Amino acid sequence: MGIMTTFNDNFSKQASIYAQFRPSYPHELYDYLSNLTSAHDLAWDCGTGNGQSAIHLADFYDSVYASDPSQAQIQNAFAHDRVTYHIEKAESSTLNDRSVDLITIAQAIHWFDFDKFYQEAKRVIKKDGIIATWAYGIPSIDRTIDPLIKHFHNKIVGPYWPIETKSIDQEYTTIPFPFREIEPPEFYIRKRFKLEDLLGHLRSWSATQLFIEKEGYNPIDNLQMELEKLWGDLNQPKNCSWRLYLRVGKLPA
Repeated sequence: MGIMTTFNDNFSKQASIYAQFRPSYPHELYDYLSNLTSAHDLAWDCGTGNGQSAIHLADFYDSVYASDPSQAQIQNAFAHDRVTYHIEKAESSTLNDRSVDLITIAQAIHWFDFDKFYQEAKRVIKKDGIIATWAYGIPSIDRTIDPLIKHFHNKIVGPYWPIETKSIDQEYTTIPFPFREIEPPEFYIRKRFKLEDLLGHLRSWSATQLFIEKEGYNPIDNLQMELEKLWGDLNQPKNCSWRLYLRVGKLPA
């Protein structure tokens, strides 16, 4: 484990539900990224959260260095023989210079100090290494349910989203990315969700947690009643999808 550092922790309180209800990324994404690196010795999953990305990388890389400043997230992380977890900030790792084949940042880079992190990334990445960062927005189910989810996201808990998450709403097109970019194919997360799973996912949002803390009640309760009218059989899962907003690059020439 690395050194515990002080930072603005938006996730510790809901770390267990975060681990339970956050969707995992498609295997095809890691297959694509691994094909871009000439070697497969070491991957760094930065801002790893519960390690859902790190354990995927372990299928393709001999060793995965997974770091996150949140002790609660690391304590809820998935164990894997080839993954080592480190409690440390993205901007200051204990990785060696030019040691990393692939750097991944899943749903996290908007929290980073961009200048300091990119300086660190350029220090540790191999000359022919790859860096990839991605995020996903709100889930899509169907044309009757999607407007309710969007309204909940934008209006009900909208005022409680940290300003950093605005870049997700802008599909990561506005974040700085000082690398030679590679145009990736489109990837989607796809999952079968029962209503209770969807509600758990929405409850894991940091804005929902902050709403509950500030307002003293759970806004999911009202949403649940509206969704139950549209869902049909509550035990019947529905197809749920999230489009990934993906940026991929190499070191400047």
